[in-house]
Amino acid sequence: MTSTALAALAAPAVTAHTRTEDAVAIAAGVTMISVGVAFLASAGLLTGGMAGLAFLLHYATGIGFGKLFFVLNLPFYWLALRRMGLAFTLKTFAAVALLSVLADLQTRFLQINQLQPLYAALTGGLIMGMGFLVLFRHRCSLGGVGILALYLQDRHGWRAGKVQMAVDCCIVAAALFTVEPTRVLWSIVGAVALNLVLAMNHRPGRYMAA
Repeated sequence: MTSTALAALAAPAVTAHTRTEDAVAIAAGVTMISVGVAFLASAGLLTGGMAGLAFLLHYATGIGFGKLFFVLNLPFYWLALRRMGLAFTLKTFAAVALLSVLADLQTRFLQINQLQPLYAALTGGLIMGMGFLVLFRHRCSLGGVGILALYLQDRHGWRAGKVQMAVDCCIVAAALFTVEPTRVLWSIVGAVALNLVLAMNHRPGRYMAA
């Protein structure tokens, strides 16, 4: 028997998630992300992607973060359907809708009187990273720029990571016009913490369930 065949026999079988497991995971992941959002909002910070853009518009207009986040994601579901399929699109829509509701209701459940910006950035980023990790492992996301980046990579060959980075840089640059530079700096720290969680834990071959 060849080494390839032995490796195949030794590899654990891939176990698909049930719908109940997906639903519980989406609820858990989004709840964690909503707590991270509350930490960032309490310190006047922001993050990348559609959430970062929603934060910017929230600070500039006073409209609730949840409402803005839901509306901003609407144009991307068509891309999600074409790129990732119906199941991914439905789960992503559910996650976005749930976060939009929780983000606007969060103050009823969680009231923060004072939170040091650096602590808010680090802790909020880590909590959000864990929430995203749960969603990703159940083939779900929070839509937005990530879907667009994957679509442009498939359609035009643009690297998804570079597209995501370019959009995040634009959001940070725009933030300098509406948010104090020190808060932008702490926001970058939070984004690094979030992406560090994903970089260390979301790797091909590290998680076998589907």
